Amino acid sequence: MPTRGGSIKLFQLFGINVYVHWAWFLAFAYLVSRPREYSSYGWNALEVLALFLIVLTHEFGHQLACRQVGGKTNDIVLWPLGGVAYVSPPQRPGAQLWSIAAGPLVNVILLPLLSVLISVTSHLHLYDSDSDTYHLLHNIWLINIVLLVFNMLPIYPLDGGQILRSLLWFPFGRANSLLIASIFGLVGAVGLVALAIWQQSLWLGLITAFVVTNCWSGLKQARALANLAKIPRRQNFSCPSCKTSPPIGELWRCGKCGGKFDTFQTQGVCPHCGTQFSATQCLDCGTSSPISEWSSPPIDV
Repeated sequence: MPTRGGSIKLFQLFGINVYVHWAWFLAFAYLVSRPREYSSYGWNALEVLALFLIVLTHEFGHQLACRQVGGKTNDIVLWPLGGVAYVSPPQRPGAQLWSIAAGPLVNVILLPLLSVLISVTSHLHLYDSDSDTYHLLHNIWLINIVLLVFNMLPIYPLDGGQILRSLLWFPFGRANSLLIASIFGLVGAVGLVALAIWQQSLWLGLITAFVVTNCWSGLKQARALANLAKIPRRQNFSCPSCKTSPPIGELWRCGKCGGKFDTFQTQGVCPHCGTQFSATQCLDCGTSSPISEWSSPPIDV
């Protein structure tokens, strides 16, 4: 996964930093140099920049939806395989579902707008008077459709696969939904391999490697979540973010000496080296908060 390391910050919008990975510039040069139906390479560059903008608006859809449900938003990193929105939605299936679905929803909204634009250009016979502009608009319309269809494939960790996981979360729970979605993703990866070979597409090959890597990580995470769910919980504490009670046991590791300890038993102090930690990470949702904010869960009366 791309990170800010090796990336260039472009701008900040709505408090969200947008970065572009250095490898994106290599992909840009390659795509611009490919022969197309345009009269000059400048039009190729405009098409790639349009792809850049569509991916960017898609990622902003994820970020703003996550913020709407009370999640934490971080950066957007654009790289040759698309874009990555670093978001931390609340660990609830509904919040996860909306945070993921809002990305493809942006492409759905763009579809009728671009379709109307294509219809107008056809009515004006732009193909005869300005074929470059006509081809550019038509290709942007096609790019948006391809991105929408591809992203909605039920292959984890594509948006469609993550939407499937969020829907499965309701009946099967957090761990099992991730397990099922990861298995579906690995099966889908077989189809992507066949398609990549048939199309002789390096891009599809890289996407397949990305899918397999994330599905394998998903399988391991699902196993860890299943084991975590079996551990007894401290009912007198609850995470400020996801409202889940923390597990009992030496499950936290000191970042200084590497020793394991139960942070709630020691009030955030490592018993091995004496290091005091100002915040404690929730093992369920990953957010960190001071122990003083881990209040008792509400009691129904």
